Amino acid sequence: MVKNSIEYLLNDGIKILEKRDYNNPSLDLQLILMHLLNKDKIYLYTHKDEIISEETAKKYYDMVTKRNSGYPLQYMLNSQEFMGLKLYVEEGVLIPRPDTETLVEKIIKIAENAEYKDKVINILDIGTGSGAIAVSLAYYINSSNVTAIDISDTAVKVANINKKNLALENLEIIKADVFTGLNIGNKKFDIIVSNPPYIEKEEIDKLQIEVAQYEPRLALDGGNSGLIYYEKIKQIAEDIICQNGILSVEIGHNQAQAVSALFRDIKSVKKIEVDKDLYGKDRIVTAYLSDILA
Repeated sequence: MVKNSIEYLLNDGIKILEKRDYNNPSLDLQLILMHLLNKDKIYLYTHKDEIISEETAKKYYDMVTKRNSGYPLQYMLNSQEFMGLKLYVEEGVLIPRPDTETLVEKIIKIAENAEYKDKVINILDIGTGSGAIAVSLAYYINSSNVTAIDISDTAVKVANINKKNLALENLEIIKADVFTGLNIGNKKFDIIVSNPPYIEKEEIDKLQIEVAQYEPRLALDGGNSGLIYYEKIKQIAEDIICQNGILSVEIGHNQAQAVSALFRDIKSVKKIEVDKDLYGKDRIVTAYLSDILA
């Protein structure tokens, strides 16, 4: 095997990259090399003997070493797939996860209801982060008018990059804080969605190293109870949700009962629904203010 060939680098990288519960060393190495070479996986398989330049090989080993420290691959590649869309991500925003696709799919299904036929659906995404939820809803629901808010400058920047990359004219991204003011005027929304911080403060350091050390605490920390953002969302929802509106949020797997109880106190709520993710865990709580949609 020739040194610095594609095959050599992939095999040698295995000696560096440790196997952990949250990574797939072989796949990670392939993705790093694909990124550096701007080639696909088939190219790696069909050009195993190709010699890589010393400069590229050095970048490869630097990235492999960094990945071995637990640094998220998505931040290195500035990329994460979500709902079939390639999203830009960088350090400072939460990395979109498959669990959250459950929320997006839920809203897309709701938007197909006859109640929304021939009308613009105004949607608010609270705490948009990379914009994964807002971008996906704006992309897949043609009749939507999506507003996304976040307190983080980095999040607003990244969400705007994803908006631009997908040429979404029906998406507005605003810097705003749910605790001090939404900065959205007198708008009311048919659907409010959110994947808020919901990890209990004392549990964050117990998470896998990728999350605990590298993803933004602002996007993780739900306070001592893990529920402070749901409490605030409940308070503001009463003022900004339409008469027959819907509030749907992602939750921690053990929070369905607590979040459902909070949302039952919202004026005019007709029904609370809990949906599970692909792993069979409670993941989405939806409050309906309309008998028609419920």
